[in-house]
Amino acid sequence: MTKKVHVFNHPLIQHKLGIVRDKNTGPKEFRELVEEISKLMAYEITLHLPLSDVEIETPVTNTSVKRLSGKKLGIVPIMRAGLGMVDGILSLIPVAKVGHIGLYRDPETLEPVEYYAKLPEDIGERELIVVDPMLATGGSASAAISAIKKRGAKNIKFLCLIAVQEGIDKIHEDHPEVPIYTGALDPGLNEKSYITPGFGDAGDRLYGTK
Repeated sequence: MTKKVHVFNHPLIQHKLGIVRDKNTGPKEFRELVEEISKLMAYEITLHLPLSDVEIETPVTNTSVKRLSGKKLGIVPIMRAGLGMVDGILSLIPVAKVGHIGLYRDPETLEPVEYYAKLPEDIGERELIVVDPMLATGGSASAAISAIKKRGAKNIKFLCLIAVQEGIDKIHEDHPEVPIYTGALDPGLNEKSYITPGFGDAGDRLYGTK
């Protein structure tokens, strides 16, 4: 691993990720687990946030406590599967703003095409976490990062549940400054560009579609 790739080895993340991989895990449990894993990852990814001292009054006396010192955060899910990660992060960081990026793959060129983008107006002032459960070929993730950069984003992290080296290489070829955070680094892709062993199509498993 390079310093730009961080694999979460927390036992709870690894345990829950193992259940997510099981083909017998249904949509309801899958959604709940993705939300729980995202919350645990959000705890880990925000360890660097700066604090400042604030004077308050407890029921007993005056004291100094720690508060987040004005760091502006944003979450940008890549639709549709990235939506499954948003609520878990928001449960820890409810003041974060949420943008959305929608992409589809052109059937002829196989390149990602942007069809929707709605982002916070102050995107350039925020630390942004781009989320998608899977980092496979990296094409969609790289295109999403390019789209938000084009609109003024400067501080970006990418967060996923599982990744393969091909996707990591694609992001770092196009966006070498963007750190990648993942729950697992899987061996590779099959002939259909699915992560193996992976957990199948995240969107289908989240929403019970085929």
